[in-house]
Amino acid sequence: MPPAPAEGHSDTVDVEAAVRGDRAAFQRIYQRHVGRVHGAVYRLAGYDHARAEDLTQEAFVRAWQKLDSFRGQSAFGTWLYRLAVNVALMDIRARGADPVGFMDEDSLPDHGETPFCAAEREELEHAIGRLPPRARAVLVLHDVEGWRHEDIGLELGMAVGSSKAQLHRARGLLRKALGEDS
Repeated sequence: MPPAPAEGHSDTVDVEAAVRGDRAAFQRIYQRHVGRVHGAVYRLAGYDHARAEDLTQEAFVRAWQKLDSFRGQSAFGTWLYRLAVNVALMDIRARGADPVGFMDEDSLPDHGETPFCAAEREELEHAIGRLPPRARAVLVLHDVEGWRHEDIGLELGMAVGSSKAQLHRARGLLRKALGEDS
């Protein structure tokens, strides 16, 4: 799992205050972590803006509800990130086999031209959004978020070999969707 953004005294103090009901402290936590949380759930949601917004909100609502269960065994940002990924994965499971509708071109994100030109990036994001849910989850967690297959297997309830097979499947489907030779 990738490292959390730089944290320190401010997260520790704000978490303690938020546990006591300080909403301003939780707002500061939100401001520090919303970008990372939204980025992760956005990719897991198949680049669907509306779903990502809903999942981000749901992750922070759950974080508020579960703050008292944070034990400090990891950085708060790591705990929050894992909670957000779990929210997104539960959403994928709940939606079953077809969690992503077809997105129109206007709903795709507008990004700069690094490392791809904008059209290539949109095409890639569109193709990732159409992957089967488990294959997409493994691809995003491994190739985008930097997770190890062991962690993916634990999180998704699959064997390490299944995680590797899903990643291979996802990459093959992407190559096919993008018209590349395998």
